[in-house]
Amino acid sequence: MSLAIGVDVGGTKVAAGVVDEHGTIVAKTRRPTPSTSPEDVERTIAEVVTELLADHDVEAVGIGAAGFIDAERATVLFAPNLAWRDEPLRDEVAKLIGLPVVVENDANAAAWGEYRFGAGKGEADLVCVTVGTGIGGGIVLGGQLYRGRFGIGAEFGHMQVVRHGRRCGCGQRGCWEQYCSGRALLHEAREIADVQKDFGARLLELGGGRPEGIEAHEITTAAREGDPAALACFEEVGGWLGQGLADLATSLDPGVFVIGGGVADAGELLLGPARRVFAAHLTGGTHRPHAEIRLAALGNEAGMVGAADLARHR
Repeated sequence: MSLAIGVDVGGTKVAAGVVDEHGTIVAKTRRPTPSTSPEDVERTIAEVVTELLADHDVEAVGIGAAGFIDAERATVLFAPNLAWRDEPLRDEVAKLIGLPVVVENDANAAAWGEYRFGAGKGEADLVCVTVGTGIGGGIVLGGQLYRGRFGIGAEFGHMQVVRHGRRCGCGQRGCWEQYCSGRALLHEAREIADVQKDFGARLLELGGGRPEGIEAHEITTAAREGDPAALACFEEVGGWLGQGLADLATSLDPGVFVIGGGVADAGELLLGPARRVFAAHLTGGTHRPHAEIRLAALGNEAGMVGAADLARHR
């Protein structure tokens, strides 16, 4: 049985799993992310890999990291949450663990995992959009992961959708993720609770009487109860998702959009509005096939599974 390790490096945790050739995770472990220095993160990656190697014979390691990864899948050019700048992550980790290493953007790894083993299995052309704190993206075309000339394609979250719009952490304004993300969902809910207190009464109650106390999971809870203000938040964010997918369909024409990330855990609360707006705004929509919009199947483990598979097929 061919085994590889996939490592998902995020701002709060380093999660790793031993993955077989069928995409099944046979063992896993995790550590908090020591984001104070690149060297500490690399040592933590080596620690979780070494722990798993004690009981499994593994051929390679794939690392999914949130950031810009170069065309050689070796260097993290820029990772805002981990202080990596032109960091030779592949070579540094390989020296510590003595195995071949592949580095990939985390959303690309998730897209590959969903293509190979999840909601996109059997589809040659798909686009994966992860809706979490921000937006991540991955593209598979003709059964190949599309990375762009410099390795940093599919950064959908930073497409400018509103000129002079909300400020984004990337330094620009009006990026898609400012209107379609967990952050955007909170913005809507807290604004309603602040300026429309009667309409937002349930949200305000869940937030302990303070708009700033409202959290994303509480918006989902209220929406599942049927609260109109919470449903309005999902209509807004889901609408922005559908609009963005319509724009991506115009450019890429995939057969399937796979939607993952923490906000997507709300399921049809998010995807229902997205599908309606997608159908209404797709260019030439009455004269062309529509891509299917599916919920991701692998959840938070998609990046781990995809990174391991990319390492196995390096």
